[in-house]
Amino acid sequence: MPEIPVSRPALVAPLAEDEWPEEVPVLIVGGGPVGMSSAILLGQRGIESMLLERRDFDTRFPRAHLLNVRTMEIFHEMGVADDIYAMEPIDKDWHKVVWYTTIAGPTPQHGLKIGEVPAWGGGKDAEIYATASPRLFANLPQIRLDRQIHKHAMAALPGRVRANQEVIDIVNLPEGGVVATVLDRATNVERKVKAKYLIAADGGRVSADLLGIDREGPKAIHSILSLYVSTELPMWKESSALLCHMIQPWSGGRTSGVLQALGPGHYGNKSPEWLVAGSLRPGEEPTDDPDVLIARARTLLGVPDDHPMTLNAVSLWQYEGVVADKYRVGSSFVAGDAAHRHPPTGGLGLNGGVQDAHNLAWKIAAVLNGQAPDGLLDSYGLERRPVAAYFTAHSLENANRHTPIGRALGLQDGMAEADGWKELEIFTSDTPEGEARRAAVAAAVKDNEADYSQINVEAGFQYAAGAFIADGPTVRPEPVSPTDFVPTTLPGAHVPHVWLKHSAGGTVSAPVSTIDVHARDAFTLFVDPSAAAAWQEAGAAQAWPVKVVVVADEDTDWSAVSSVGRGGAILVRPDSKVAWRVASAPSDATAALTDAFNQILSGGFELPEDPTQPFLERIRVSAKTLVRR
Repeated sequence: MPEIPVSRPALVAPLAEDEWPEEVPVLIVGGGPVGMSSAILLGQRGIESMLLERRDFDTRFPRAHLLNVRTMEIFHEMGVADDIYAMEPIDKDWHKVVWYTTIAGPTPQHGLKIGEVPAWGGGKDAEIYATASPRLFANLPQIRLDRQIHKHAMAALPGRVRANQEVIDIVNLPEGGVVATVLDRATNVERKVKAKYLIAADGGRVSADLLGIDREGPKAIHSILSLYVSTELPMWKESSALLCHMIQPWSGGRTSGVLQALGPGHYGNKSPEWLVAGSLRPGEEPTDDPDVLIARARTLLGVPDDHPMTLNAVSLWQYEGVVADKYRVGSSFVAGDAAHRHPPTGGLGLNGGVQDAHNLAWKIAAVLNGQAPDGLLDSYGLERRPVAAYFTAHSLENANRHTPIGRALGLQDGMAEADGWKELEIFTSDTPEGEARRAAVAAAVKDNEADYSQINVEAGFQYAAGAFIADGPTVRPEPVSPTDFVPTTLPGAHVPHVWLKHSAGGTVSAPVSTIDVHARDAFTLFVDPSAAAAWQEAGAAQAWPVKVVVVADEDTDWSAVSSVGRGGAILVRPDSKVAWRVASAPSDATAALTDAFNQILSGGFELPEDPTQPFLERIRVSAKTLVRR
């Protein structure tokens, strides 16, 4: 499907391509989705920035592809969501993950389907995902996503998004601000750029070392070879699955490889492009030889040696489970992969990075616009670091959910490959033992719903500390269900999505979501009619702009989830997070709201014990299980 032309007005004053200002309000290092989202979100708040990318903006490898509902809400705010949805495949039934031995082959045990689960808001999950957000889950590989966001960034920030500019030094100034040394890789000219703040979104390739940031957690857990190929696979009997995990006897019951449909236009067996990824077999060595790589891909898939296949790109990478020990150094911040890295199981990497940008952008804008002290920015790490550790732990645990399927099939470490194929014969046999194995495999497959139906991970997290006023404990007792989602107005959580049919311009035939009516450049108060006048007066008295949304009594869906009584209020931040709630009308609404703002904008609070630590321990435990010897 072709990329979509972009036409949108500039958000800030343009720069000539050869113009290098001595100072910019914000310097962004890294031109991936996180950096470009940061630039657009800042621009929408009137903040000038300059984005520098060490390479060009031509993404050569598919990389991440899943865009969850919280990220799509942010992309909707940025004005890019409609383009992303329009570039999705023609067929919409891709919300499924399957397990096979291979996709084809000479025996009944080749091309054998092991199981499937619904995924990413599809099938039985559609209803619960619909309670979380007005946006739908999307899927677009970065080979297409990055180019589209780049077009938006170029249009919105003319002259401020620059390629072939490598940041080789970062100095945080004692008096505040930062100076970056930039190497123009096209001309070999060095120059210095000063900024009030710097966002490092370069994947940590340089910025982490330059800023003295350590990334805690295990590195080099397990190597994966990924091949981006063009081929036709009409022999595969799956017409719609987006993702296929393959379990084969040679890997001892662990995942042997993954087949992912990339489109464009179609997924399932009609996809023209694919990602074929997997572990090296015992004795195999890394190689750049395309003939050898294609031969390995054919063997993994179980297709003939002469099956047509074109190799487009190769990536050899490693599982990691790392989280930055700090998110702020002086006037510099890390976001995205520069702050956290983990396996793609769960699809939380790019999503977490874009959500980092969303959290940080409104805070930087508030400080630069004189609406908040610099201390507000300390809340960025307080809020995002525990979430990143949670996502990392969950992703590693997801990666461990496939081995029990192999064990249920009868496959074990050290088992001869021929013996493994015999175990698969038992699985397919019309015997009591075969029936028992099929039941055990079905249960093991179902456990993977914690990866693919993980709405409570994607949309249900609550900040443990930061720029909000707690209303009870903020650290949830474990275990927390990944699949069960309950909307809440607890401070630190995302404002619930409710369709308003009698308020804020919504009607029964054309309701509006609470997600869409809250302001992006102001705080929003959700109140009922009984104390609306008092709250409107309180909002008008604040230094920060406040939008008051009066929810009519007829909108009972909101009152059912709001958890406040008559006259109460819920204050929502520009990034959709609940900042404060009061159960009933205070005696002095203006004083109460002013006090709340003072606490929130100062950076809020932190806990005596770091809420990240339990997740770091889960990361270490899961990583030990994933290591392959």
